[in-house]
Amino acid sequence: MGSVTTATSPGSGELSAGLRGFREVQRLAYACAEAVAAQLRPGVTERTAARMQREWLRERGVRDWFHLPFAWFGDRTAFVNFRVPLQFFPTNRALEPGMPFILDMAPVHRGFTADIGYSGCLGLNPVHDRLLADLGAHRELILREVRERRSLREIYEDVDRLMVRQGYANRHRAYPFGVIAHKIDRVGQRRWSPTLFGFGIHSLKGLASDALRGHRAGWSPLWSPYTFSDHPPAPGLWAVEPHLGFRGTGAKFEEILVVTDSQDPQESAFWLDDDLPHVRRRQEEKST
Repeated sequence: MGSVTTATSPGSGELSAGLRGFREVQRLAYACAEAVAAQLRPGVTERTAARMQREWLRERGVRDWFHLPFAWFGDRTAFVNFRVPLQFFPTNRALEPGMPFILDMAPVHRGFTADIGYSGCLGLNPVHDRLLADLGAHRELILREVRERRSLREIYEDVDRLMVRQGYANRHRAYPFGVIAHKIDRVGQRRWSPTLFGFGIHSLKGLASDALRGHRAGWSPLWSPYTFSDHPPAPGLWAVEPHLGFRGTGAKFEEILVVTDSQDPQESAFWLDDDLPHVRRRQEEKST
């Protein structure tokens, strides 16, 4: 995405028109997560929650997806005993009082993509509250080390070490290829937007094209613990999702990190938006 190389961070100037489009769809996705979370009640199933997300977004013009919405309840938020990709899809697991949940969606709107993760809990759960609070240190670590131009693999390992110090297990390692992040980009608008195994065909083609181009140039669009991620972050937009687990409770955030080719550390990488639910929560905790 060409505008990334000249984009300025939200704190130092106006975003480019392209970045504003990505910020708008990311905010739309988080608004969906908050709206659906507010409607969750005991007895609602993961499949129902996933359908609520789809319907809310479709009512607001979403017709394409990087991936269809997911919902995980209870110990499924920590991917307990997940072994195969099919286990990620929504089930008939019903929500209960005190149970954590994660809503995860990746809509494409007006050609712009977002991929977000929203963690919540139905009622009080001190363990879950602690997980959410401790995620803030990961957001800070990731941004700092991307600005230092550390390799993706090194940053991944440092996130792992921080989780261990906090007493948690790395649950994003359960994702395909163990990724903590992946690149996203513009998607051409088309009349027909099919999905395959829950993923948008057009978005998958774009990711495959990035993988081919990156392989030739020595970089990968997947941020993993493996050698193919042993390089500094490539300029572009990255959907980043550190995922903590403690026994049967999991929590994460997922949001867009912008990486540019600027020599100014503050402009070389920045979170696209600091007005998101998990960021506001951390700011409120700091102020109190």
